Amino acid sequence: MSSRLIGVGVGPGDPELVTVKGVNALRDAGVVVVPVMDTGERGRAEATVLHYVPAEKVVRVVFALNERSDRARREAAWDAAGARVAELLRERGTVAFATIGDPNVYSTFTYLAHTVAGLVPGTGVETVPGITAMQDLAARSGAVLTEGTEPLTLVPVTAGAAVLKDALAGPGTVVAYKFGRQAAEVAEALRETGRLDDAVWGSALGLESESIRPAAELDGAPLPYLSTLIAPARRDGGRGGKL
Repeated sequence: MSSRLIGVGVGPGDPELVTVKGVNALRDAGVVVVPVMDTGERGRAEATVLHYVPAEKVVRVVFALNERSDRARREAAWDAAGARVAELLRERGTVAFATIGDPNVYSTFTYLAHTVAGLVPGTGVETVPGITAMQDLAARSGAVLTEGTEPLTLVPVTAGAAVLKDALAGPGTVVAYKFGRQAAEVAEALRETGRLDDAVWGSALGLESESIRPAAELDGAPLPYLSTLIAPARRDGGRGGKL
């Protein structure tokens, strides 16, 4: 039996933002794997998936989702997760892996697929795109991501606030992911580059605890890890000025 591993993007948290293709992939798979941290609490991907498939079809697999400093621990978690998914592929044939956002944008699925490829040769790997946090935040806040010839830069602030500052000094819109723990540094970078006034941040998009605020209200207090920031391009040329 040929095996298929499908990374399914389930969006940033609102179950209504899962695509029809994504729902079909989840329902058609032999089993749906969701990533969880070793603390065991239900993540956004699992909560979203349970709107569309029964709990008995969902398998929780532990990932070191928040591990950045201990490489050995992180890779051991990837190996264990890959081995579990390889086992499921042999048993069920088709495994869907649900990931928040999109499986090709800063997703755990990338590492899983790489690991499984070595364990179950010949496995077909596919992805189903999902709505990203920046798209959802833009829709909920009214921020326009790009116009005309503007570039769009996406920066994970886990790479350091200096990387974000460099991006803010350039043209176009800048989106920052995972900046909650460095909220103070992000606010300072926005001020220094003159990008504070039009910027907006959001967290828990589509959930009961959703928060969307002007970046000018950042007071340096830590925010949820998965907070997203949009700093729109400078637009002073009127309608169509960037065409």
